[in-house]
Amino acid sequence: MKVYLAIDIGASSGRHLAGWMEDGELKTKEVFRFPNGVQERDGHLVWDMEALAGYVREGIDRALTEYGKIESFAIDTWGVDYVLMRGDEPVLPCVAYRDSRTEKIIGEVHNIVPFAELYRRTGCQFQPFNTVYQLFEDKKAGRLEGVTELLMVPEYLMYTLTGVKAREYTNATTQGLINAETGKFDRSITDALGLPRCLFPELSAPGTVIGEYKGIRAVLCATHDTGSAVEGIPMKGNEPYISSGTWSLLGVKTERPITDEGSMAANYSNEGGVGYNRYQKNIMGMWLINRLRAELCPDTDFGTITKMAEDSANTVTVDAAAQAFLAPESMVKAFDEATGGALHTPGDYFNCAVRSLALGYKTALEDLERNTGKKYTKLYIVGGGAKNGYLNRLTEEVSGKKVVALPIEATAIGNLRVQMKAG
Repeated sequence: MKVYLAIDIGASSGRHLAGWMEDGELKTKEVFRFPNGVQERDGHLVWDMEALAGYVREGIDRALTEYGKIESFAIDTWGVDYVLMRGDEPVLPCVAYRDSRTEKIIGEVHNIVPFAELYRRTGCQFQPFNTVYQLFEDKKAGRLEGVTELLMVPEYLMYTLTGVKAREYTNATTQGLINAETGKFDRSITDALGLPRCLFPELSAPGTVIGEYKGIRAVLCATHDTGSAVEGIPMKGNEPYISSGTWSLLGVKTERPITDEGSMAANYSNEGGVGYNRYQKNIMGMWLINRLRAELCPDTDFGTITKMAEDSANTVTVDAAAQAFLAPESMVKAFDEATGGALHTPGDYFNCAVRSLALGYKTALEDLERNTGKKYTKLYIVGGGAKNGYLNRLTEEVSGKKVVALPIEATAIGNLRVQMKAG
């Protein structure tokens, strides 16, 4: 029996899942789970990369103890964030995407390369934390002096194990720097912004073997977790999906990027998939509910929270995509300001969040169908958010789509499938 190891790291936790084929089916078992989260250091929100690297090693050791031999491993994480390198030394800390450091320079970037031009060339939706803005802020702050490489978070973690500096395609497409037509870094953008060319080498495709660690082959999966999640959906045909976690990533597979004005207006992104384009949009997701829970009732389980939402008579909603909800000091206060103080009980806040997400999904689906010129009948929802039956029901009601909820570890499954195809 060949055993493979998927290391899937999200914004709040990470996990090591072993996977193998048995009677024609993919079987999985969680080997190790560990915490993650942004930390505040010197006025910035950062990731503890040393802790993450330690957890990655610990999970691999546990898998080796349990199974004896592991064929290969691969790491996926969120996109956008990166570690700069000066030779073999990392430039730390790794600033997290929820940090506000780019706010003052976005206008300056757009004065050099107007957003309409950025979108036409890359098809990457506007997010204030896109790598293109983070890097320009690094340049302005002098942090690019002497840098030799840029490694996205999963690439850096793979480097700490293998000593190999690989750059993987699907994660690179989250940066806002990849040309949608060529699939390569767009030199006209990087040169215009004065970013060092050494940061933008050739990219490797998912399935590439890059080295080894403790006798285990290191493979590049779709290292952007949504890319892996889409690979892990047992979908019949091609229907829209939501990878539902801290963020809700709603999209559909397309043969080519769609970078027209309608897509730009709807703020849809075009990101790399395993042999296809992912036409998708970031929606705030379970972050809203998680942060409300942390303030209102941190010891209450999510099943009870869902019941509280259902029992609330609240019908007030907010724009779930508003920047006010990205990283507020108080999520409760952000909801209060957005609703004019119309929410009173914890159930009201949760109900508002759930209803707002469902309406956000509906709008995004309408934009998707208009911009792709296709109608769809189903919506696949995977990940932790797929367990929220109330949200699934509301989404089905307002969107008119048949919701297929699959509360599976789709990201880890997709990670494993790419490894298995690699041999």
